[in-house]
Amino acid sequence: MVGRWCTARRRAGSREARRTVPPTACRVPGPVRSAALTAVLATTAALLGGPALAADAPADYAFAGDARRIEGGNGTADAAALEPGATYRSSLPRNGVLSYRVELDASSDTYVSVTAVPGSAGEVTAVDGIRVRLRDADGNSCSTDSATFGAAHSPRPVTAWSRREIVPGATRCQESGTYYVTVERTRPQDSPPRAWDLELAAVTEPRPAAADAPTTPAPWDSATPEPLAGEPQRRPGGQGFAHATPVGQGVWRDDIRPGQTLFYEVPVDWGRRVHATAELDGSGDTSGYATGALHLALHNPVRGEVDDAAKGYAGRRTTVGLAPLPPVDHANRYAADGQVAGMRFAGAYYLVVHLAAQVADDFGEGPFGLTLRVRLSGAGRAGPQYAGESRPGGLFEVSAQDRVAAPENGPADGGAADGGAADGDDLAMKAVAAGGIGTGSLLLVGLGVWTAVARRRA
Repeated sequence: MVGRWCTARRRAGSREARRTVPPTACRVPGPVRSAALTAVLATTAALLGGPALAADAPADYAFAGDARRIEGGNGTADAAALEPGATYRSSLPRNGVLSYRVELDASSDTYVSVTAVPGSAGEVTAVDGIRVRLRDADGNSCSTDSATFGAAHSPRPVTAWSRREIVPGATRCQESGTYYVTVERTRPQDSPPRAWDLELAAVTEPRPAAADAPTTPAPWDSATPEPLAGEPQRRPGGQGFAHATPVGQGVWRDDIRPGQTLFYEVPVDWGRRVHATAELDGSGDTSGYATGALHLALHNPVRGEVDDAAKGYAGRRTTVGLAPLPPVDHANRYAADGQVAGMRFAGAYYLVVHLAAQVADDFGEGPFGLTLRVRLSGAGRAGPQYAGESRPGGLFEVSAQDRVAAPENGPADGGAADGGAADGDDLAMKAVAAGGIGTGSLLLVGLGVWTAVARRRA
């Protein structure tokens, strides 16, 4: 688990966190690694601006530690600049349209995602949310996307994405120059008055080096995969995209409270398919009902939403699953179906689970047991040879450690994909909890173990 944590943080975390985690720390074996080093790394991340010390951040979302603070402009004249490869934090008022600008070349696809975090205060409507548009310097629309809270009326982080794609034969939004991203609420008249926090991420994807790259998605089996069986391994979910918990194929367990959102990161290589279901335990009280209570969504490596599903909760065990999705293929971007088009690149996909705040009205504050079943199928293969580097680098690839975490034909029985390390992790953490070791003591113990291991290796 620590190996996956190190891989993810060095690739997607803050610059400070990447410098803080040495490669040797990722190779410390067994439960000692989990009990000591996980505490050290988590404490280090908190000290560097992670969720533990972000006093001004809503409790249900942890922003990227290296997110830059910016203010959106009121128009193109004062639009705030976005740099591809960077993450930003901003704020969206109830009324008005915010503007941001980004300089694009004439050869790369560009994606800008915007995650709105409304916090837990104030009621929201089903059609309330955010709308994101990308336009060229002449005002021509390149893309429009919106994300709403849905039937549950529960405040949660919602993400919309905009994109500029270089398409053979297209004439609009193909030139280099300044482009503008606008963000607004979809239903401001019915929206809570408080400003919403925003997390923006701009990324670029180079074109394939081969001029004859396929432009038609390959046929695929649209039958719904069987949910993965087996005993679950405990994996606490993260609180944001930058802090998502890495998991591979398997059955994973956590607790969730009404109003809470959990994030998991799943590496999906070229040619592979991902399917997931989320199960909520029964409460013992079946006298109430919460509409659209359990919400599951899949986001691609640029945070664009690929698919989502929700189901009501009546106090009995409830399961919600994603629709069948195609294998990851570069040519999927040319599909008319939005779900197929979203599966356009390899990399870290995100499973986002939300439990509606209204569940507490009839069933209490919980926590409720949550089981996430993740199945990866299909044979991995080489992807396109890109003509350049993505920004940030390595975004559209799966590392060697990611492949270990999510092996082809992984544990079909739902067991841990890391050779049983999950059992050791759980036992070690239970021992720490039972012993009542405080954070400071655990930090010192972890540093001692880290130092001893480093000396022994030297």
